[in-house]
Amino acid sequence: MNITLAQAEKMISVAKEKSIAIETKMNIAIVDAGANLVAFSRMDGAWLGSLDIAIKKAKTARYFDMNTGLIGDLSQPGGALYNIEHSNNGLITFPGGVPIKNASGEIIGAIGVSGSSVENDHAVAEAGAAAI
Repeated sequence: MNITLAQAEKMISVAKEKSIAIETKMNIAIVDAGANLVAFSRMDGAWLGSLDIAIKKAKTARYFDMNTGLIGDLSQPGGALYNIEHSNNGLITFPGGVPIKNASGEIIGAIGVSGSSVENDHAVAEAGAAAI
C-alpha cells in the first residue's frame, strides 16, 4: 500500500496550518512506501537550506520506520546506530521525520519537516502525519 497524492496534499495542508499556528515557515516533504518523493511544499520565506533536510528526514523515517529523533538517540557515540547518518547518501537523525501509517497500521510513507527548531519541526510533522 502506498500513500496517494490526495493524502499527501492533505498532510501538507494540515502541516502548513500547524506551521502558521506556531508562527514558523516550513519545508514539508512526503515520501511513499518506497521513499520516493510524492509531494513537497516550501512555505514563503522558509529557509532554502531546509529543502534537502525535509526530504532526507522523510526518507530517513521511511527507511527505518521510526521517528528520526529516535534514530538520533540511537546514533550518538556509543549507541547501537553510531554513524548511521553517513549511510544511504546521508540521513537526518534529529526530530522532524515521522512514518505515516494507514488505518490498518501499515506504513505507507513518511513526512519530513524542516525550517525551525527540532521541537517545532516534529510538532508540524506529527500534525501532518495525523491528517490521514
